[in-house]
Amino acid sequence: MAKTDNRLGKGLGALIPDANTYTNKAKTVEEAIKTGAIAELDINSIETNPFQPRAIFDEESLEELANSIRELGIIQPITVRILSKNKYQIISGERRLRASKIAGLKKIPAFVRDANDQEMLEFALVENIQRENLNPIEIAITYQRLLEECELTHDQLSERTGKGRSSITNYLRLLNLPPEIQAGLRVNKISMGHAKVIGSLPDRHNQLKMFYKVLSGGLSVKKTEELVKSINEPKIVRGKTQIPENYRKLVNNIAQKLKTKVDVKLSKKGNSGKLIINFENEKLLEQILNSIEDND
Repeated sequence: MAKTDNRLGKGLGALIPDANTYTNKAKTVEEAIKTGAIAELDINSIETNPFQPRAIFDEESLEELANSIRELGIIQPITVRILSKNKYQIISGERRLRASKIAGLKKIPAFVRDANDQEMLEFALVENIQRENLNPIEIAITYQRLLEECELTHDQLSERTGKGRSSITNYLRLLNLPPEIQAGLRVNKISMGHAKVIGSLPDRHNQLKMFYKVLSGGLSVKKTEELVKSINEPKIVRGKTQIPENYRKLVNNIAQKLKTKVDVKLSKKGNSGKLIINFENEKLLEQILNSIEDND
């Protein structure tokens, strides 16, 4: 635990009180579970989380955090679940736990919960979204895992994460992109903005073609939008009657909002017809329906 030095010129530890000076400490683990207070746990009694979505921790970043912990202590307690007497498993804060070991701490402040494996996974995934600097594909995969493995609905997922349904849907759509584009997102070759625009193209061939055009030309998101819009202009099948320009714009707006191709098929007289919304798979259909529902 870091010690507070009252003298100036000794770093942050001289100016900021020890972060481990908590007012809601519990005397026993049992009390911590019942009251939600903080327990001081033997750092070697805590094992890592097998459900941790991120398996790789940057060593340089861990060392920086360890230095901060040496200076200030633990600013935010970790959260663990109890496995047996004097044996715990990390739910959230594995990075803090690893850095604390590097810093040489013997004990660590923790919130203690009694959680089963299903709850454990949900805790870890929600914590991962909220606290880790994930790339867009990692976020999308985490949302997908929460939906499938934790059997959450879109509304429950929105409530758990504090994110809007439209935002969640936008991330999930990234998983429909070709692997090459997903890999580009992972390593920051393209931005989330580029990916959202490219994903509005109707088929993988055009998506990949646009992806490589963005890479080779260093296109901005705005320029990419312009090119995609020219491809996504609604296809009008009609007889002699011309579709009004304002209708054409409305159909194009629908295609942009739903991130898919929309066609219009008019009758010969032009006073009736069909609006055709295209989708490639069941997941895309679900996302289109969710988008329509969100706009209700």
